Amino acid sequence: MDRDELILKEYESYCTQKENFIDRNFRTNRFYMTAIVVLIFALIYTSNVVFLDKISATLIFALLGVSISALWWMNVDSYNTLIKIKYSNVIEKIEEKFPVKPFTEEYVSIEESRKNKVFMFSDIQKLIAAGAALFFFAVCVSEITPLVIAVFNKFVNLLLKAKCGI
Repeated sequence: MDRDELILKEYESYCTQKENFIDRNFRTNRFYMTAIVVLIFALIYTSNVVFLDKISATLIFALLGVSISALWWMNVDSYNTLIKIKYSNVIEKIEEKFPVKPFTEEYVSIEESRKNKVFMFSDIQKLIAAGAALFFFAVCVSEITPLVIAVFNKFVNLLLKAKCGI
């Protein structure tokens, strides 16, 4: 096997690995989307369940939803960074040895479309993750507010009893 054939084999292998990596990214996003939908259904069906004197299942699922949404956001960023590295640092360097550079041209086109503010798929993923995080955060606030008010009222009652000497 001569040098050119070896380079082509390595290029094909790396391109296949990159495609597998992108497929794994889609599977990961599907997992996060499914987890968020399951948590929303859990919020709906366990709205009357209360643990440990006033800590509701809704609060627990909402906190879990905020956490999963944040992890999803970070995961999208990580995959985007790694995919860019695979494009620019590896595939483009291998393509320097070829007369045609399809991935390099594709990457340049993607970067140009980003400059023109085209909404990319990863932006949509982040928007969904942020929307889910805001939804779950709002549910957390609605669940925590009565708890905080109850604690505040108990504190005020204790102060009043102490002041009155009871």
